[in-house]
Amino acid sequence: MLNTHRPTRRGALKAAAGITALTAVGGAGLLAAAAPAHAVGDGFGLRVVERGEGDPRMWYYRFATAQIGWNPGVNVLLPDGYHTSGRRYPVLYLFHGGGLDQDFITFDRMGIREWTAGKPLIVVMPDGGHAGWYSNPVNSLVGPRNWEAFHIDQLVPWIDANFRTYAEYDGRAVSGFSMGGFGALKYAAKYFGHFASVSSHSGPASLRRDFGLVAHWANVSSAAVELGGGSVYGMPLWDEARVSADNPVERVDSYRNKRVFLVAGTSPDPVNWFDTVNETQVLAGQREFRERLGAAGIPHEWHEPAGGHFVRPDLFVRDLDGIVARLRKA
Repeated sequence: MLNTHRPTRRGALKAAAGITALTAVGGAGLLAAAAPAHAVGDGFGLRVVERGEGDPRMWYYRFATAQIGWNPGVNVLLPDGYHTSGRRYPVLYLFHGGGLDQDFITFDRMGIREWTAGKPLIVVMPDGGHAGWYSNPVNSLVGPRNWEAFHIDQLVPWIDANFRTYAEYDGRAVSGFSMGGFGALKYAAKYFGHFASVSSHSGPASLRRDFGLVAHWANVSSAAVELGGGSVYGMPLWDEARVSADNPVERVDSYRNKRVFLVAGTSPDPVNWFDTVNETQVLAGQREFRERLGAAGIPHEWHEPAGGHFVRPDLFVRDLDGIVARLRKA
């Protein structure tokens, strides 16, 4: 089912397998415009320790940062003609899902180059941890894993300083799959002035429903594969303020004046039980979120295609076209 919902005020994880598939359930004000540097360099608490700029479109960096206990990577996909046009471009921050085989290269493997061919858009695809949940955890027993601080406080201003971007609200979008879709919804609400468009492809939108299933899974999965026994929200008791701050259904007013794009599958996977659990919970949470958006009179586009918990290239391309249409033109 494909729907565009524009209500009146009265109207109303196949990216990984086994336990890592279930891990996938669930990457401030305006920044001043910065003149692009001639050579990509350090700054904002980041030090470039590895780079690859030989590909005309896909540039790669690895950083040393005090926010993460290892050196996270990022792929920066440049639009056709970037090196000769002299123009500034809008930016999409695109977040991967959870799982031991998921990282900043995930969308390159899937075909992001082909999906963005000819589109005037820079796409930034950073590491977000195997189960980082795009968060600064309550506690970590393996060193810092502050993915939220790395992305928002360091990476966004670094990108604006080193590439020809529009360093403003109408110059940025955020999107993601599964855990990354949650991260996109979370960042768009918590950092309202950063992103004019937000998209969640099979990403959970409700942390507390069904006795807090998604919040509990964020804790369990992060403890198992990310934080060495630590947790995102605290165990056995949650930091309730953090849960509420991150929970899209509790932040509905923060999606006003944004383009909102949501995807969740409707059909269970007859082979993969984990996919079935993932997408069933995602679908229920997105429907709850959509109901609240509708009741608040906030326009949003939603899609419920057949199938389970996996990336749908046709809807990603549709989303990309909507992002380009919403953001400031190159």
